[in-house]
Amino acid sequence: MRIGREKEQARERERDRERKKRGNRKYGQAKLRHSRKGLLSCMIAVVVAGIFVALILTAFIHKGNSVAMIGSFGLFDMILAGVGLSIGVKGFRERDKNYLSCKIGIGINGFILFCLILVFVRGLI
Repeated sequence: MRIGREKEQARERERDRERKKRGNRKYGQAKLRHSRKGLLSCMIAVVVAGIFVALILTAFIHKGNSVAMIGSFGLFDMILAGVGLSIGVKGFRERDKNYLSCKIGIGINGFILFCLILVFVRGLI
C-alpha cells in the first residue's frame, strides 16, 4: 500500500513538472521573453528621441543662436542612435526570445539617425 502511494506521488510530481514546462500557452508553448539587447535598444531609442526633441526645442527657443551646443549634442545623438541600432541588430542573435523589442528599437533608432543625417547634410549645403 505504501509503495502504491509513493508511485502515485511520483507520477503527480512528474505531471507537475511537465505542466510547468509547457507553460500556460496554447498548444503547450512556453512564453517567450523579450531580448535583453532589444530592450536596451528601445531604452536608447527613447533617450535619443528625447535628446532630439530637446535639440529642436532649444533651437526654436534660442532662435538659432546656440549653434555649437546644438551641433555637438546632435553629433552625440547620431552616435548614440548608431549604437542603439547596432545593439538592436545584435539582439536578434539571442535564442528563444521575442524579437519585437529589437524591431521597435531598430526602427526608432534608424528613423532618428536618418533624420539627424538629413539635418547634418542640410546644414552643410
